[in-house]
This record gives sequence, structure tokens and C-alpha cells, in this order.
Amino acid sequence: MDKRLKHYVSSKKPKKTGTRLWQLGFFCFGLGVATSGLFALRTPERFDLKALNIQMPMGWNTPTSAAARITSLDLVATETNVHGVNAFPQTMSSSHLCLPEASPTDVSQTPTPTSETLADGLVKPFSTGIKTAIDIDLVGQLGAAPWPDIHDTARIAKVPILMYHDVMEEKEVFFDVTVEELEEHFARIEEEGLTPITMDALVRHLRMGTALPPKPVLLTFDDGYEGHYTHVYPLLQEYGYPAVFSVFTGKMDGEVVGRSTFTWEQAQEMAADPLITIVSHTVTHPRDLRELDDLSLRQEVFDSKAKLEAKLGIPIRYFTYPTGYYDDRVAQVVEEAGYEAALTMSNYEEWFAGESNSLLEIGRFGQSQLEAVIPEAWEGLALPVVGKETFDFGSPVRVMRRLEMEMEEEVPPLALITGGRPVTVHADSRYQIPEILARTNAIAAVDGAFFSLEYLDSNVMIGPVLSQATQTFIPGNAGENPLLNGRPLALISPDAVKFVPFDADRHNTLQGIRAEMSNVTDAFVGAAWLVRDGEPQPASSFGTLFDFDAYRHRAFWGINKAGQPVIGVTKGRIDSVDLGKLLHEVGFRDAMMVDSGASTSLAYGEESLVDYTPRPVPHLIALLPQSEAEGACPLIFEQNPFDSEEDWGDPYYR
Repeated sequence: MDKRLKHYVSSKKPKKTGTRLWQLGFFCFGLGVATSGLFALRTPERFDLKALNIQMPMGWNTPTSAAARITSLDLVATETNVHGVNAFPQTMSSSHLCLPEASPTDVSQTPTPTSETLADGLVKPFSTGIKTAIDIDLVGQLGAAPWPDIHDTARIAKVPILMYHDVMEEKEVFFDVTVEELEEHFARIEEEGLTPITMDALVRHLRMGTALPPKPVLLTFDDGYEGHYTHVYPLLQEYGYPAVFSVFTGKMDGEVVGRSTFTWEQAQEMAADPLITIVSHTVTHPRDLRELDDLSLRQEVFDSKAKLEAKLGIPIRYFTYPTGYYDDRVAQVVEEAGYEAALTMSNYEEWFAGESNSLLEIGRFGQSQLEAVIPEAWEGLALPVVGKETFDFGSPVRVMRRLEMEMEEEVPPLALITGGRPVTVHADSRYQIPEILARTNAIAAVDGAFFSLEYLDSNVMIGPVLSQATQTFIPGNAGENPLLNGRPLALISPDAVKFVPFDADRHNTLQGIRAEMSNVTDAFVGAAWLVRDGEPQPASSFGTLFDFDAYRHRAFWGINKAGQPVIGVTKGRIDSVDLGKLLHEVGFRDAMMVDSGASTSLAYGEESLVDYTPRPVPHLIALLPQSEAEGACPLIFEQNPFDSEEDWGDPYYR
């Protein structure tokens, strides 16, 4: 309350109680008449809201801020109008989001919204992890690509396979690696967060589209040198890294003279270790398998497999072409021998595993390319599929600055940020997203709910909004809310996200949204579902949403099939229906379109991930990294200070 109004109401001492009450009643009556007149004068002639394209000014009957700035008696009267014309609802000042979980209330019994403050206390601790899941191998197998084709999902990922040869104290040829260099490589892999994987994991991924760990890489060592046992194997054990050893049997049998070799006994020891995969590299390592006659070719391919299986007591499932040379005839013999996949190489080009033509010609990079592939390594969009009630808010935040997808319709690239814990920020005015992020402990954000454009600095939202940043629930305009019915209402808690159809009669109070999610900390209304319960939404689902079928830059957020939050934007123009199909393809379980067009913006720290200067916005959906995500309300938001305490106003309006 403005201090001058407080002084007028409370500082004068009435001589008689009846006189004082009469004066106060007359004042309230006059204030009501004046503000009701203001309401009538400001009512627009045209009340045409095409869904979220609202032509009428939004500020005249909605709380203007989560922290209203009181500067004069006139503004107090305007605020009184906000609360007085409809009597309810009104803004609820609340430092109460970190509170005990309340029992759900029958929303049919929800009273008219009133100012309310919840009891003090604590909420249940923040929890992460997977509650329920299904077998990802089974999921992949149901949608496996025909052998030896590469699964479409695997083609999106970038899995480098590094190829090493001899490892020794001093190099003899250019492609040798010293022990010191290999130690440096392993340290770099660990430092950069790459995850060495097994050959089995890679082939499952390529065949079935199953998930891989973050930044996967496959380590391979060719030709069975002695240094592989004496130097490489101990280092693999030290780091816990899996690796592939390609061996040719004639060398271990002493029939082929080589620089050095590990023995059958050493091969048996390594083959028994789960870290090590032994694959066939022929019998004699011919320079070019294509030059062999049919009989010799079959002996090289078949006999090496049989010998390895007999000596090591394990199935040999994979093959490596000597010097990378093969053709259709060679690949056919490899298939007939029962190999499930084959590694190759090229002296002229190198490619990621998912870019290979088939499982029988999986490409590799020379070990000298380690630094080049480190920033490119990416697990792609293959996700462990979990139940729809399962959420993972503890995964690392990952940035995909440009993701291109091939679909029947031409679609623009996407910029996506996944992982972390979702929260929202309702700022005191409109800003570029990096400016708002700089005032928080969040690491990334996308623009959020729709807002009024009546004023350049407006932070008046369309529909109700609840944000950790202000710890304040602000109801939507009671007259306009029914036009939002059916739009997705996003509810966020410390360990879950829920999307429900907005109902103006039920969801315009804190009590109403807590009936949907008792420990809710953030809530807002979006434009439309793009993906709902794992299905892209048809044109009919968008109803009267303005320009849903227009080609525009669009922003979105949601939950992927692994239960992780995802925020993103299109890097070009697209209509809503095609965007839903695209997001379904990249693995969204649920996706909501948020403010788009000129507002479309996405940022990672100080970096904007759009190629233009977007319209400033007052609301965003942000991601907290795991280190900042503990507790019920972990978001830190620094409000812009006002010039003085008097300008700031009464604590009720903060």
C-alpha cells in the first residue's frame, strides 16, 4: 500500500467510532465508483481474442507485476481496481513455495480465489533418478532396422571410433603411438567427458537405435601387437575403458612374421575380461582381400573365426578388414561366415559410425584425429524409454546448437538443450534471455508464456502464472481466461512435470493448481500441445489458435522419452503440425509450444542460440544444472533494485 494512502486511512484519530467508520465507508464507496468508471471507460469496443492473439489491452484487469511498483495514489487506485472490480482473484504474495505437501483438494469445491498464505514448513527433499523403466534392448528390438542397415535414430548420433596400431616406448613408423601419448589420450578422454563404450553397445545402437551414454567413443587396436598386452591393457584396466582388439591368428600361431605379437595365453586372459572384445582380422592379414580368389577369401574369413572361437572359448561376432579394403563380394563372405558387423578404414576419408553405409562397413578415425572428434562426439537422440510418470532432473545439461533431420516434409534445423531441472522466471519487465539468466543460477532458458504487448516494459502474463523467481501466484484476467480453456497448463514440481488442459474455473487460484499438483512450484499456460502422450498433434487439435498453420520461428519445451526436460527453438520457419511431427521424431514424450514468432529465443549462458535479435520477454523456462538443483526451490533470482524503499512500496505488493 502507498505510504500516503496508509497515512490517509490510518493516521487521523476520529473523535467517535461511528464517525470514523462513516468516513472510511464513504471513502471506499467513492473509490469504488471512480475505479468502476475507469473500468467502463477502458473497456474496448472490440473483444476479439483469437486464442492467444489478444487485441484488447491486457493490463487493465490483471495484476501488473509480481512485484508491483507503487508510486502514487493514482496507481494504488488502479491496483485497487484490479482487485476491486472483480473482488477476486488477486495476487498472492508468497514466500511459501518451499512448503509441506498439502492434501489434494476436490477442485469442484474450490472457493472463489482469495489472498492466501500457506503455513510455514518444509517440503519433501528434491529427488532424482528413474522410478520405472522398461528394457531398452526390448524397445530397440521391436523397431530394429533390417540387418545390416543402420537405424535412422543412430544416424543422428556422432560416435567416433578411434583406430590405433602399435603402442611402444619409441615410434618406428608414423602411425605408432608411444605409451606416453596413449596416456595423454586417455587423460584427454576423461577430461572432456567422453565415454568409451563396448563394440556390443555400438552395434546394438546402430542396429536398434538404443541409447548410448553421453559423448560415446569406441577404442580399437589393430594387429595384436605385444604392446597391446603390455602397455594398452593395463591402461584400459586403470581407466576402466573398454576396447576392441583386432587380431589375425597366423601371427599368434607363428605362421606370419610380425614386428611383435601377444600370445594365445595373453589373448585368453584379455578375452576373459569384460572390458575387452576380440575380433577377427583374418588369418594372414592380406594386403587386399579383394584380390584373393574365392577359396582363399573364405579361408581368411571363416578359418580365423573358427580358430579364435576354439582357442578363446568365446563367440567371435565381429570382423575387421585388413587395411580397410573390401567390396560387395568380400562383404558377402563376411556375412556368410556369421559376423554381425565389420570395421573398416580409409586413407582418404573418415566418418562417424552412424554415417556408415551398413553394419558391414563401419568407419573409423585414425588416432591422430582425437582432438578433432572430441567436440563432435554426441550420443544422439536415442533415449532409454521410461514410463510416462518417470522424470530425470539429474542428468547433465547438454546443448545441441544445430540438429538437422531428414523427413518427408522439408523441416528447419533445431537448437535443443536437454537435461537439468526445469524452473520458470517471471521477471519484473521485459529483457533478452541472457540478461535474465545473468540474474539467476540457471544455465539455459527458452522464452516462455505469452504476455501483454500493451506496454514496452509489460510483464503482464496471459493466463495465471506461478514462478520460483518471485514466489508469487498471479491469477489471469478473469474475463479472458475462458478463451484459454483447453490450452496446456504446465505444472512443475521438484521432481515432476504435468501438462493438463487449462480450465478457467479451476486453475485461476493457487488452491486450484495445487489440487492438480500438490507440491507445484511453477505454473503457466502455453499455446498448444505439439506432442501429447507420445503422439504428434493433428491440425484439429489446435482449434482457433491464431497462425498455428503459418510458417514462423517457433519456441517449445517439454519432456523427452527419458523423462528429461528439453527446451528449444526452430532455426527456421515451420507450421505447428510439422513441428509436432519433428519433435516426435527427436524423442519428445510431451511438447508444448510457447510464445513464438518475434519472441522466439533460446540462450545458453551468455550465448544466444538464435540468429537474430528477438523481442524482449518477461517470462522464461530455465534449466538448473545438477549442482544448483538441490532443494525444493533452488532457483536464485536477483530482482532489479528500485531507487528507494518508498518507490518499492509496501511488502504486500512485492
